[in-house]
Amino acid sequence: MSKFVDCAAVTLALLIFAAGGANAQQKYPTKPIRLIVPMAAGGGVDGLARVIAQQISESLGQPIVVDNRTGGGGTIGIGTAVRASPDGYTLIMVNASYGANPALYKLPYDSVTDIQPIIQLGKSGLLMSLHPSVPSKSVNEFIAYAKANPGKLNYSSAGTGTLGHLAGELFKLETKVDFTHVPYKGAAPALTAQIGGEVQLSFSSIAATIPHVKAGRLRAIGVTTATRSGALPDVPTVGETVPGFEVDFWYGIWGPKDLPKEIVARWNREVGKVVQTDEMRNRMAREGVEPAGGSPEQFFNTVKRDVEKWKKVVEEANISLAQ
Repeated sequence: MSKFVDCAAVTLALLIFAAGGANAQQKYPTKPIRLIVPMAAGGGVDGLARVIAQQISESLGQPIVVDNRTGGGGTIGIGTAVRASPDGYTLIMVNASYGANPALYKLPYDSVTDIQPIIQLGKSGLLMSLHPSVPSKSVNEFIAYAKANPGKLNYSSAGTGTLGHLAGELFKLETKVDFTHVPYKGAAPALTAQIGGEVQLSFSSIAATIPHVKAGRLRAIGVTTATRSGALPDVPTVGETVPGFEVDFWYGIWGPKDLPKEIVARWNREVGKVVQTDEMRNRMAREGVEPAGGSPEQFFNTVKRDVEKWKKVVEEANISLAQ
């Protein structure tokens, strides 16, 4: 009889313990959550973060506070997220520049192994466009024209180390053509310079460039994504001419390393739902972004791929932020 009572007591204790653990997991979150944006308010990352914060806070039952931590090309905010406690109360939203940072900065953290990827929200590409003074109508024609005029062509970017700059250097490495990078202080001045004929080429935001293409001020010859863009279905990918060429501009959320799997899974599930809402789809469409979603593992692979690719490009092109 005593053995039966002892076994029953142990079983009851285990059930209570298990129930308590389950309740603890179900209670997350019990306080406000911080979503770091390592860029200034008002930009693309910030806008998407605020839509996510509003909708996820309703489903989680706690406020999500967007915390803009700017500086160092995003590395200050990123460092804060890396060092945060892995309890689910500090997460971060980044864009594709995150994958280039390890090649450009000496970082006190590993951009691949020191984080826990959660989900990729959406992705877009860049638009390879020409000033009308360049006679080329396709990527193939432009390569021939550039080789016939080595060093005579220039391309603009929003600054040294930006994705538009790196895309241009990757194109040069893949095609063995020669043209010169001219950095500007921001995307708008870079595009204005191209429209004015100061430079002949750019790899720039699809959403920002489309109006100028439609107005005839610029000529679109390729998109940098692996597949054609829904916004410009008649424009070929650069990869159709230069096999393997791909530059994605993406947005994603991750947390500190060792974030509990249950929290990762819940955020992945909840954000995945938001990405498919009409509000988020419309917001992304205005930025030329297509919804992504997917598993944490898929996002991890994207980050790892970009970190490796841009390290190689920066090294081979001898890019320095001091230039």
